[in-house]
Amino acid sequence: MPILRRFFSRILPVNKMDFSNPSSVLDLANIRETLTRLEDTILFNLIERAQFFTSPSIYNPTAIPIPNWSGSFFDWVLFESECIQSKVRRYQSPDEEPFTPRADLPASILPSLNYPHVLAWYTNEVNINEEIKELYIKQIVPLVAAGDQDQSENFGSTALADLECLQALSRRIHFGKFVAESKFQSETELFTKLILERDARGIEQAITKPEVEARILDRIEKKAETYGVDPTLRWSEKPQGKVDPKAVRRIYEEWIIPLTRKVEVDYLLRRLESETK
Repeated sequence: MPILRRFFSRILPVNKMDFSNPSSVLDLANIRETLTRLEDTILFNLIERAQFFTSPSIYNPTAIPIPNWSGSFFDWVLFESECIQSKVRRYQSPDEEPFTPRADLPASILPSLNYPHVLAWYTNEVNINEEIKELYIKQIVPLVAAGDQDQSENFGSTALADLECLQALSRRIHFGKFVAESKFQSETELFTKLILERDARGIEQAITKPEVEARILDRIEKKAETYGVDPTLRWSEKPQGKVDPKAVRRIYEEWIIPLTRKVEVDYLLRRLESETK
């Protein structure tokens, strides 16, 4: 799989989004290109996770005792990883939302980059990572895992695969804030009216593009059919470690796209606060 990652990184287009340049960040074409690239990241991470069993013990707070820690093994891996990442300023990037409360993360050892403010001041308060983590553990893991039981020899590898999956899902879903800001700036009058009326349903209808979503679903399913096949396996062998293209489509259709819309609506409902602050 690392070979595939390097191969596709060479053929994919260069990302034109530059967080130091607000106009590039709010360009819908650049946003769509970034989301398309994230499809590959998410798909590869799901394939990596599919090597392992569900391993429910890693999510159980009482199954694997850890000194001075009251949560699950996976929560510990997530926290420790985000602490390290925070020290190298990952969470200063406008497109990253940690699962750990920001107040509990250490400061970066690197100087701040001081990105221009592209999103509204409350952007970090629009964070649905707890919801993402819960549905990932309860819905997505059983859908892609190689088997439904513990696999103690792979607890560490499984947790690290989960970490990469979750962070990619979070980044993709929270990118909805950039979509929302771009749409607000291009149709300010329409969204101002809907926000003043507290019309969450109307906002959702205004941001939903069924034809775009249909293209995304078709594209991710085709990618899963292409990337999710190990060419070294004979047709008669069971392809453990691969994901069902229909399952990947379902993950996007039932969770990723709806949660991205939720982020967009949550962000837009507060958008006028930014005009008075």
